[in-house]
Amino acid sequence: MSPAGASRVAGRLAAAAALLLVAVPLHAGWQALRRLTILRRPSPWPRRVLGAAARIVGARVTVRGPVPARGLLVANHTSWLDILVLGGVTGCAFVARRDLNGVPVVGALCRANRTVFVERGSRADVGAQVAALRAALTSADAPVTVFPEGTTGAGPELLPFKAALFAALEPPVAGVPLIPARLDYDAAGGAAGGAELAWVDDEPGLANMLRVLARPGGFPVALRFGEAVEAIAHPGRKALAAEARRRIEEL
Repeated sequence: MSPAGASRVAGRLAAAAALLLVAVPLHAGWQALRRLTILRRPSPWPRRVLGAAARIVGARVTVRGPVPARGLLVANHTSWLDILVLGGVTGCAFVARRDLNGVPVVGALCRANRTVFVERGSRADVGAQVAALRAALTSADAPVTVFPEGTTGAGPELLPFKAALFAALEPPVAGVPLIPARLDYDAAGGAAGGAELAWVDDEPGLANMLRVLARPGGFPVALRFGEAVEAIAHPGRKALAAEARRRIEEL
């Protein structure tokens, strides 16, 4: 890494640390007032932190389409930046691997954002995963986001969708639609598309994070939301997964 890149990494990490030093006590105070029923609205600080972190990293987000207030939000997955962008715009919770719950700092941030932890790769636990996601959708006052590709991809083409978690809308939950969304980093990577920012399977997470943080300047991100899909019109998890994939491709 060049000296200039190292300087950018240090500056962005320092800005993120300062952000947390301010936001964590404010979030904790808000939660305490909620427990005392003095405040009723959910804490706005997780959403604000994610949005500010996206800007610190360099994301300049353009939103197209209506921002959803509830629902199962289904999006393509390119990078860990997706979480900052989607969370900062919608205040959504995410579905994540259970082992992240035990990672210092990361686990605490996930819990603050109402993350639904699941055991990925375990067929025996699929029923429990679906039940946890369904409970979150029923009680949530913001969308819950899943990345049905199950991993990140560097190109604009969608990977095959994993249909299991779509069973959370089988049978449909009243007032909880499926919302397709597409994140587009193509302009950031020039001729290579979003590959410059993508996190591919054979790249260590830390290496990817440092590479993105060392990148000069900002980069545009287009976040597009499609029309809500009523689950009752596409019964069954496979039909829902196919419809979600078609809608995201259209976006």
